Amino acid sequence: MAEPEKQGQLAVLKDAFALTKKNKPLSLVWCALAFIIVIIGGYLLGKSLHHPVYFGILGIPVGILVAFFLFTRFANSAAFASIENQLGAGASVLMSIRKGFTTTPAVSVSRTQDMVHRTVGRAGIILIGEGGAGVRALLIDERRKMERFIPGIAITEIIVGDHSGQVSLRKLQKAVKKLPKKLSKGQLREVRTRLKGVGGLNMPIPKGPMPKGVRLPKR
Repeated sequence: MAEPEKQGQLAVLKDAFALTKKNKPLSLVWCALAFIIVIIGGYLLGKSLHHPVYFGILGIPVGILVAFFLFTRFANSAAFASIENQLGAGASVLMSIRKGFTTTPAVSVSRTQDMVHRTVGRAGIILIGEGGAGVRALLIDERRKMERFIPGIAITEIIVGDHSGQVSLRKLQKAVKKLPKKLSKGQLREVRTRLKGVGGLNMPIPKGPMPKGVRLPKR
């Protein structure tokens, strides 16, 4: 039964490699260089301790771990670079959170393509705005709507951007996950049930930064 999971991990690695090669090709060279440096360093350390073969062999798995760590950092950066400034990029990032949060993209959209996404988790209802100056009005309207529909539930507003008081796309996941928990599991289930019929718009969402979930295949 473990085979489908392993295939999923390989598919993620393949996508991450293709994305990194396209957006940051030199990063793969740095990963290979790091692997070689670790092996050489292990051999030289072993030679000074009169065990060059042992430390040289030990350097191989260590080198793989170091190269893989660098690769995930580069792949994550490449993934964000591929969706930045795209319509719905914030929703893509939010929907890549695999546990504890449910995101409905584009619950409100203006003519100028400002939009609000809704995420539900133990922190309550989180409204995330993307766009220009008009997104603040959209957030206010959506907050009022939620307060009428589910009164008494904590509502947090976040605007995606690089200006003061905003949260950058790269820090959005972290900001959402750090919000204090205000709902019990039972309350969360009730909120999700009540919001189930209140969807968003059917719009294309750019593929999110999946390298966050990359893991080494389990042995």
